[in-house]
Amino acid sequence: MSQASPTSLPIAFAANDGYVLKGFLWRHAHPDAARPVVIINAATSVRCRYYARFAAFLHAHGFDVLTYDYRGIGESRPASLRGFEAGWIDWGRLDFEAALQYVSTHFPGQPIHVAAHSVGGFLVGLAASSHRISRVFTMGAQYAYWRDYVGHKRGRMFLRWHVFMPALTALFGYFPGSRLGWLEDTPRGVVRDWTARHPRFEENWARLLPAAERRTLLERFAAMHGDTLAVSLSDDEFGTPSAIRRLLGYFRHSRRTHLHLRPEAAGEQQVGHFAFFHSRFEHSLWQIPLAWLRHGRLPAQPFGEMALLRPEISAVETNQ
Repeated sequence: MSQASPTSLPIAFAANDGYVLKGFLWRHAHPDAARPVVIINAATSVRCRYYARFAAFLHAHGFDVLTYDYRGIGESRPASLRGFEAGWIDWGRLDFEAALQYVSTHFPGQPIHVAAHSVGGFLVGLAASSHRISRVFTMGAQYAYWRDYVGHKRGRMFLRWHVFMPALTALFGYFPGSRLGWLEDTPRGVVRDWTARHPRFEENWARLLPAAERRTLLERFAAMHGDTLAVSLSDDEFGTPSAIRRLLGYFRHSRRTHLHLRPEAAGEQQVGHFAFFHSRFEHSLWQIPLAWLRHGRLPAQPFGEMALLRPEISAVETNQ
């Protein structure tokens, strides 16, 4: 998409460390304390403009909506990425936290919802203000643990994302993804976080953060009490059911619903990890987050298998 919807306004706001983030705002003319405001968290190295049509769709159905780029990406990119150190921790505890503070200030009293793609769902748990979130929808949300990749593609994906990507990053000082047609150019800290090899991300942080800071971040996941709907698709090579469940386990005080979909059940041939937010799904797949963000429930025909994870309970109740 070459530009954001003409109904949106460009915005800028600063994170707690002073870094200025930029994005777009879809806002209704008259305030309404009952109207939710939705923050859209992008996938790794995907520009916020990619979600403009989905944001406009939500706005047309009664929401205020904020999209923004993490530091180092898109509208929030510095003059040079060479040596720029931002990683996932910064994107969560600084950038997403800044977005939460922005909507809390500019939409006082309105419920705060989040629609998150891929790593954007992981970042939800890193923000100090995660307790302010009322409802979360995630699509393919996980944190790139390589053993969770779909089995028959795992070897090729490991070479691409965990060998070739860090090698190029070491050479250039950042990952030159746009030259390859692989996402956007990406800060080297993000590549470091993506290529970590431990299934528990707090173990990967041991080399970056002292134990007390790691505990604080984990407590933020538990502080998020808003209901969560996590959607996965059977043809998503990143967001496999094991990857989705691995992340959901950290939001232990959220009432979590995992909906696993097969594209053909929704009348689609293929969706994968990235295509869910294409506008051709407005009358099919997009009805799922619309129903969830509006009412906290699924449409009458959710197209897939559902599992409910209750707060503080490890057993899973499955329904079909």
